[in-house]
Amino acid sequence: MTPQRAQVPTATYRLQLQPAFGFAAAAEAVPWLAGLGVSHLHLSPVLEAVPGSTHGYDVVDHGRVRAELGGEEGLRALAARAHEHGLGLVVDIVPNHMAASVRHNRPLMEVLREGPSSPYARWFDVDWAAQGGRIMLPVLGTPLRDALADLWVDGDVLRYHEHVFPLREGTRGLPLPRLLEAQWYRLAWWRLARAELNYRRFFTISDLIAVRVEDPEVFAATHATVLRLMVEGVVDGLRVDHPDGLADPGGYLRRLSEAASGHWTVVEKILADGEELPSAWPVAGTTGYDALRRIDGLFTDPGGAEALDGHFRRFTGAPDDLGGRWAPTVRRAARHVVTYELAAEVERLVREAAALCAADPALRDHAVWALRTAVRELLVRVPVYRPYASGGDAPETVLTPADATAAKAAFTVPEEARAVDAVRELALGRHGRDPAHTAFRDRFAQTAAALRAKSVEDSAFYRYTPLLSALEVGGEPAAPAVTVNRFHAYCTRMLRAWPDASTVLSTHDTKRSADVRAAVSVLSQCPDRWAALVDEVTARTAHDDPARPGPGAAWAAWQTVAGLGPADPERVQEAMLKHAREAGLDTTWTEQDAVYEEALRAFVAAGPCGPPGEAVLRLMAELRPHVRANVLGAALVHLTMPGVPDLYQGTEREYRALVDPDNRAPATFGDAGEEDGDGLSAEKESLTRTVLALRREHPEWFGGKGAYEPLTARGPGAEHCVGFTRAGRVAVAVTRLPLRLADAGGWQDTALPLPDGTWAELLGPERRFSGHARAAELFADRPVALLVRV
Repeated sequence: MTPQRAQVPTATYRLQLQPAFGFAAAAEAVPWLAGLGVSHLHLSPVLEAVPGSTHGYDVVDHGRVRAELGGEEGLRALAARAHEHGLGLVVDIVPNHMAASVRHNRPLMEVLREGPSSPYARWFDVDWAAQGGRIMLPVLGTPLRDALADLWVDGDVLRYHEHVFPLREGTRGLPLPRLLEAQWYRLAWWRLARAELNYRRFFTISDLIAVRVEDPEVFAATHATVLRLMVEGVVDGLRVDHPDGLADPGGYLRRLSEAASGHWTVVEKILADGEELPSAWPVAGTTGYDALRRIDGLFTDPGGAEALDGHFRRFTGAPDDLGGRWAPTVRRAARHVVTYELAAEVERLVREAAALCAADPALRDHAVWALRTAVRELLVRVPVYRPYASGGDAPETVLTPADATAAKAAFTVPEEARAVDAVRELALGRHGRDPAHTAFRDRFAQTAAALRAKSVEDSAFYRYTPLLSALEVGGEPAAPAVTVNRFHAYCTRMLRAWPDASTVLSTHDTKRSADVRAAVSVLSQCPDRWAALVDEVTARTAHDDPARPGPGAAWAAWQTVAGLGPADPERVQEAMLKHAREAGLDTTWTEQDAVYEEALRAFVAAGPCGPPGEAVLRLMAELRPHVRANVLGAALVHLTMPGVPDLYQGTEREYRALVDPDNRAPATFGDAGEEDGDGLSAEKESLTRTVLALRREHPEWFGGKGAYEPLTARGPGAEHCVGFTRAGRVAVAVTRLPLRLADAGGWQDTALPLPDGTWAELLGPERRFSGHARAAELFADRPVALLVRV
């Protein structure tokens, strides 16, 4: 069997490729995955990356398929075997950045050798006006004067430990201090990067240097291999990583669509609640975090989430802006990031704003400090990842006059506050159409995206943690629940606007896999019981060690164990260590407190993963039936709602994983080992196979023409039943908030009306329904139901 080119997938399956799991291993899994029922394999980046990379986003050569995975020959063999079994390949591409590993990145090596005259200089987003016209490389482990002894000339290169740098022509014989000054680069202590770096990077990761794919020649050079593989039928679709980082995402996607001849393409665009994907983008939709937020929210109790918030604040005593309240916590984190972590990016904006203002009579007479303040105050008020000029949130709907007024509060002299108006006009692109104005608008938007990611995903999500299941990108932690009506409205809108977008529950980037979140979200149905348990285990683990983890870290650790279940303590320790460093309150990635971190490890081992943690595991064992309802309910909704479901490796069975690298272990298939005690893995896999087979056999029922109609239950348990039909042929029903349902007396005489016809159950014992289905009968064997009209 050969898949149709440019065909919309019925379902994709993400494989996280790495040296320990390359193309050959993926090819061996093809028969099993084809039998599972997906239509396409979804591969992590396949181009040459830094040796040993476990993710592939640190690309070093766009012209070669990664040798460690098996090279182009291995990729072609995988594609051939996949096509033999009726599967296509979707490949993740990374247009925004490359690895700044000079020894492996030949284009960067040439720029460092030849400077701005190099034909590769146009590849990289470098501010040559800064650092005396040299590229700053923050690679030294110590200040330069202390690192000189570890630098040496070796032929035509300069070496520093594992780093290799080219030497500018005619500089080999110079004394080392003069030689360093004569290069097109400046070697610097790594701690200087946040304030002095003059190349754009990925968020705050200096190891990744931004690529200018807005340049047609750079686009052609960096996409030639992938596009050739598409033309030759090896690759059948694309996932585009981080479009918000590009100078002109819309223009890039239009160029890509033309070059890729309309192949199915989705973009990793994170949408805030209520934000729309730009309608002009020629893509199938997003990679699915917006769907994840709605599915998770459907299984979260709004009242219980609010109660957990109160218990969390009481337990931690955290100030409003340090975890006590969501909005103040985000604002404080954003101010810190924009002042310190993104200081270099802000300074570049300030320099460009100052030059633009000096050249325009309407914008003159603003002090540099005032422009800097204005840039910061406006950036922290952008409530989305990036404003766009057309479709979605336009800049003027994000940086509103009210935002400008609020930003001016940072000034004491009204005349100086006018700098806010100047910067806002520049950020909106209202003052001129010349390239300098456009460049400032785009760079402001790019910086806003990095700020949002760092302040929300990598700070606030680790400080405000009343309910860990609510902390995924695109989520609304202060209001994590989604009503049934809002869920139906979302599905209706997606079917109309983006019927072929991806939907996901777990990815390589989720902080907790879907099944971990499903377990944690049950706690929103018993908030008082959870809070009492945390108080109990805290009393059992209290001691006088001044370095012990604070209550915020402890609360998160107890919930982590509740979601993960029995596990090797090291997994929880590593996740909590990352949690603490991202939170940045007691230790950080760049200022690590070894005493605190050791105390955190000891606490996790003796508490959540020790005898006191057994009380948490006993509670979760009691709640297991309700966890089962969440796991199966989320899986069934994901597989049947509008969109193309993307399954992460292993999630067809019960899959509990924490933040990377825990969730990026090499995939395993087939017999996953000893069955879990209550058979949930087998039950979930059976459900997945049944739905995927149905999607493959009848794609028209689930695609853009497969109508979505809500089903509304009647009776005392109506709010606990979520139902809908697809194309009038498939009916889906799942149990929502089952613990609350049980506390209220169960289904009683609740019934789910069905459209005309006879409906047969596919997931359990053969049963048929007409007119309506009594919930107690419909959910007698399992908390979910899948019916087909016969």
